[in-house]
Amino acid sequence: MRNQYDNRICRGVTVIVKEGEHIEKALRKFKNKISDSKLLETLREREHYTKPSEARKKAKSAARARWKKKIKDQQLPPKLF
Repeated sequence: MRNQYDNRICRGVTVIVKEGEHIEKALRKFKNKISDSKLLETLREREHYTKPSEARKKAKSAARARWKKKIKDQQLPPKLF
């Protein structure tokens, strides 16, 4: 028996709901696929134009925050006496 979706070309993120499968389960699968593909992140980034200087500034501040976090994790705890 052939599947009805065999001859279709599916583009983008798709979830095929099997017969007898709950719609909640299919929605969960769809949400996971969307988050794994990072589609929403790219859409949010492309919603507004960011100047190259702003992108550099944002990347530099993120790197600075990562560095501060790394230094903080490496420090010894304060003496408690």
